[in-house]
Amino acid sequence: MKKVVAVVGPTAVGKSALGLKLAQKFNGEIISGDSMQIYRGLDIGTAKDSPEELRLVPHHLVNISDVMDRYTVKDFQVKATQVINELSNEGKNSFVVGGTGFYLNSLIKNLNLGGNAEGDDELREKLLKVEAESGIDGLLDILKDEDPSAMNIIDTSNARRVIRAIEIHRVTGKSATEQDNGNKWAEFYLIGLTDDRTKLYDRINTRVDKMVDMGLLDEVRPIYDNRDQIPQADNGIGYKELFPYFEGTASLESCLDEIKKNSRHFAKRQLTYFRNQMDVDWYNISEEPDYQDKIERRIMKFLGGHNG
Repeated sequence: MKKVVAVVGPTAVGKSALGLKLAQKFNGEIISGDSMQIYRGLDIGTAKDSPEELRLVPHHLVNISDVMDRYTVKDFQVKATQVINELSNEGKNSFVVGGTGFYLNSLIKNLNLGGNAEGDDELREKLLKVEAESGIDGLLDILKDEDPSAMNIIDTSNARRVIRAIEIHRVTGKSATEQDNGNKWAEFYLIGLTDDRTKLYDRINTRVDKMVDMGLLDEVRPIYDNRDQIPQADNGIGYKELFPYFEGTASLESCLDEIKKNSRHFAKRQLTYFRNQMDVDWYNISEEPDYQDKIERRIMKFLGGHNG
C-alpha cells in the first residue's frame, strides 16, 4: 500500500522547513496541503517557500491557479491523490506539508465530498445571497440547523468552508463528518509540530513583521483593487486585514495587529482540529531538541527501513 508522510501543526511552527529536510533525506517530493498557496502571486502572505526552496525539492499544488479562479477541497483531493499515485509509481515518497486540516482529512479518509454540489449553481447562488444579506452568521445558522456536527471540523470563520459544508449535506444527505468512503487507499503517518504558546505567538508576530519587510503591502494592493473579482479575497489571513488601511479607515499598525491576532486564533483552531480529528504524532520543538532525529527514525520505520 502507498505510504504518505504529512507534516501538520499551527502556522509559523516550522512545517515547511522540516518538510524540505525530510523530502531531501527520504527521496521525496512535497505536496502543499495549504488552501492558499495554490494561487500564483500570493507568496508573502501565504508564507510560500522561496523560489530557491521550490527548486531545491519538487513541489506540487503550488502556484497552479490564478487568484480569479475558484479552488475547492474537492480539487485538492483529486489532484493530491493523482500526485501521490504518480510519485509512488516512480518510486518516490510523498510529503504533504501544510496546515489546512479539512483538506488533509479529505485526502486521508477519501471523503465523498458530494461532487454534484460543484455544479449546483442555483444552490450556491442562494447561499451567496444569504451571505450577502446576513453575513457569515446567516450561513452558520443554516449549518447549525442542518449539520451541527460539521461545526467541529471546519473553519467557521471562513464563509467558503461553511457554504461548502451546507452543500455537501444537502447534496449527499449526510454530514460532512460522515463522508468517509471506507476505502483505505494509502497509509498516512502524521507528524505534528507544536511549541509553547508564548513562543508560538512570538513566532507568529515576528513572521508578520518580516512579511511587511518583504513587501506584503505591494502584494496585497492588487488583491484589494480587484477584490470583487477574487473569490478568496476576504478569506486569506494577511490580506483582508489590510483592506481598511487601503481604504484609509485604519492605520497600518492596527491592521498588522489584526493580522497577528487572526493568525494566533487560526493557530489555536489548527491545533484543536488536528488534536480532535486526526491521529497525529506530536513533537514540541522547544521541549524536544532532538525532535528531528526522532522523526527521521520513525519515518524510516514507517517506510519500511529504507529511505526510498
